[in-house]
Amino acid sequence: MGIVFIVIPSRKDGEKTIWSKKCEMARIHARRKGRSGSTHPMRDKHPEWSALNPREIEARVIELAKAGKSTSEIGMILRDQYAVPDVKIATGKKISQILENNNIRPKIPEDLRNLINKTLRLRKHLETHKKDLKNKRNLQLIEAKIWRLTKYYHRKKRLPENWKYSAEKAKIMFE
Repeated sequence: MGIVFIVIPSRKDGEKTIWSKKCEMARIHARRKGRSGSTHPMRDKHPEWSALNPREIEARVIELAKAGKSTSEIGMILRDQYAVPDVKIATGKKISQILENNNIRPKIPEDLRNLINKTLRLRKHLETHKKDLKNKRNLQLIEAKIWRLTKYYHRKKRLPENWKYSAEKAKIMFE
């Protein structure tokens, strides 16, 4: 998602008018475009009113990761309980980079893990509701996203080359 600036010369005195148009990306499995989304406030540096300095923030991130929290949970805890609005601005690194530098990065990325958990919940639902065609289709779409993400993480060397998604393995791995 980005902003495209269109420069149009005006007819009368040769001045140029700048129009901005917000470009929205389409959904993966739907033809409509996304309408909602959050925008961060424009900040260049860590605010002075924040309670923690960058070293303390990194220590909290490591502590919370060792307690079993995911990266998104760590970000929310730091925002809500420790008044850290943005970890990347404060430390210069993303939460996942901090975890990677300290060798406590999870084996499976969080977005892939969440999709796999969603398929497990849907499969459990479909065991009792066999004729729920809408959710059968949703399961197919979610698994397509998993396969696409798996290919991406193989290219980025984030997952081992021999790692493959299958429903049976996922059930064993996450339950």
